Amino acid sequence: MDASLAGRLDTPERLLWLPPAVVIGALAIQPDDAIADIGAGTGYFSLPLAQAAGSLGQVYAVDCQAEMLKRLQLKLDAGSISNIHMINADADSTGLPNASCDLVFMANVWHEFADHTAVLREDRRILNARGRIAVLDWRPDVEAEHGPPLHHRISASDALEDLQLAGFAEVKQSNVGIYSWLVQGPMQPEAEQ
Repeated sequence: MDASLAGRLDTPERLLWLPPAVVIGALAIQPDDAIADIGAGTGYFSLPLAQAAGSLGQVYAVDCQAEMLKRLQLKLDAGSISNIHMINADADSTGLPNASCDLVFMANVWHEFADHTAVLREDRRILNARGRIAVLDWRPDVEAEHGPPLHHRISASDALEDLQLAGFAEVKQSNVGIYSWLVQGPMQPEAEQ
């Protein structure tokens, strides 16, 4: 997303058509989870993820646009959240240590990635043995006032297949909010692939 349009990410109406609490509830966050929020933007999900993970958890807000992370930093400065760490990096090269995360979460960025295989390879690298992935993006079957044009969206079934091919097991799909789908599943150990 063009950083000059970042204000759209924090509009009050977005809370109505993509409620963070509904998404966070579907993710089954544990109180000590380490979470990589890939494509974190201005922190629309990073902030509630950090709250769900609690003081023992960590959220790594990864975004390739420093301007987005600056907006998130302003929110952090205004609050008392200390478990969000910002990382200016690409989705396929986060710089996070091997096996450092319990959850990789990507919201509304899947359709932007040119190489899903490379992104999923990086996700597997940073996830620990009990790690899981969750991808949320725009439904192509719902005409929307918001989001990318329909022809630029990717179906949940295509994303689900990508995750399965990359070694994520028991991947399930659901619709959340008005315009979005969510696919998620645990990482299958290398020996079982």
